[in-house]
Amino acid sequence: MKRSAKDITKQLLDRLWKQYIKRVSYANKYVELVTEKGGNIVNDHFALRTFNTHTGEQPEGIRAIKHILNCLEYKPVTNYKFSKKKLNAVHFEHPDEKFPKIFVSQLEVELLPDWAQKIIKKTVNETPYILSDNSIELLQKVKEEGELPTEAAELLVADLVQYFRRPWGIPQKDDVLKINDVSQYAAWVLLHGNSVNHFTAFINYQNVEDWPDLETTCKGLESAGIPMKEHIEGKKGSKLRQSATKAVKEGVEVKGEFGVEKITWTYAYYELAQRGFVDEDNTKKLFSGFLGEQAARLFDMTRTREN
Repeated sequence: MKRSAKDITKQLLDRLWKQYIKRVSYANKYVELVTEKGGNIVNDHFALRTFNTHTGEQPEGIRAIKHILNCLEYKPVTNYKFSKKKLNAVHFEHPDEKFPKIFVSQLEVELLPDWAQKIIKKTVNETPYILSDNSIELLQKVKEEGELPTEAAELLVADLVQYFRRPWGIPQKDDVLKINDVSQYAAWVLLHGNSVNHFTAFINYQNVEDWPDLETTCKGLESAGIPMKEHIEGKKGSKLRQSATKAVKEGVEVKGEFGVEKITWTYAYYELAQRGFVDEDNTKKLFSGFLGEQAARLFDMTRTREN
């Protein structure tokens, strides 16, 4: 028996989703509510964050993710620039439109103050490459042949899943707090690394009768006790409208004065997106990209403390 590249990719995405909803109670509650109402759970996209600087044996920035996606049939589609936040990003799409888009961003570390650069580089400088040599070979085989024997596919997926976590050592508590004052994004990546930053409900395919759009879904979630973003990004009838739950917080390990301790920090939120139609080659289709200003404001959902 063999597994196609598409099957392998779907299995990886399913595993990352299950891992994420175990940590993000608001997303798990959304699944319960929509399922109870007979609706569909469809994700529009998920996001990952990176540092564009030397990260030991792991490729830097977006390349840390891109080299994996390239072997799993995902292709880069559009580039984005967020000058104020010192970020660049690209979104990837799979040939199967039902697969979530993947939005990967990178912090341009060289644009931070010198002291902040030193903190980040010191923390990530000796990052190991946590995919095995066997998995690297299997990824290449998937890319070239489009399939793997079932047992090899399962081994590859298991190894890929554990890539999406923090690959470097436990950061210093003082470093995280200092960095957070200049870039909450940087503090988040120091703590969470390659972990999924958020998934996003695709409201267009939700199919819940009493939650027909983004507004009613947000109100429904709020009524169910889920803390929500105050405002919806994007005007009614526009090609992309977005909102989100607040970010859940977790106890994360840091190195303090007397050894390893835990502090409470944001992990992830659950985003919601409703897409409008655009004309493309004389055909109406759902807009599949992202809008810079909206995305920039959603980055702030992982803020913690006043920064």
